[in-house]
Amino acid sequence: MAVEDDSTIVPREGTEFESEEAAKMFYDDYSRSLGFVMRVMSCRRSERDGRVLARRFGCNKEGRCVSVRGKSGSVRKPRQSTREGCKAMVHVKYDRSGKWVVTKFVKEHNHPLVVEPRQARQTLDEKDKRIQELTIELRNKKRLCAAYKEQLDAFAKIVEEYSNRMSKRVESVVENLKEFEHIEQ
Repeated sequence: MAVEDDSTIVPREGTEFESEEAAKMFYDDYSRSLGFVMRVMSCRRSERDGRVLARRFGCNKEGRCVSVRGKSGSVRKPRQSTREGCKAMVHVKYDRSGKWVVTKFVKEHNHPLVVEPRQARQTLDEKDKRIQELTIELRNKKRLCAAYKEQLDAFAKIVEEYSNRMSKRVESVVENLKEFEHIEQ
């Protein structure tokens, strides 16, 4: 890894990571600090056991949008493509040493980067807010479920007590009927 003048750590060929996830997190942090959004591009798997052997992470503006016109199905409203054919990427490969090693790094983008990295984080911040909202909602639903369970348990106890009393009354009636039949005979 190399450090640029603004203290951003830049990946370089030969950089090692403990795991694929560590490499992904590093490139994601790098992309945010520069002002672009990272995307998982591709992976190569082992034919023997299906393990991931290599992974490519890149800029979300990589490639070109392919038109879907002429294919069957509903026609989608055309929208402006966000793809600009950007080549910026990092390729990491699983090494025999058990580490993930950067084998290729392309730094240059063919489009302007976000001036303020905070704008690139905006979508993440929105996701974080949504996660917090859903967590609060889930917590409230759990409390509500606990209250319902408490009420159901109390109701079940009342029904059980009522059932026990009714059983005793029925037993008493049956005993009285037996005595009455015995007296009649």
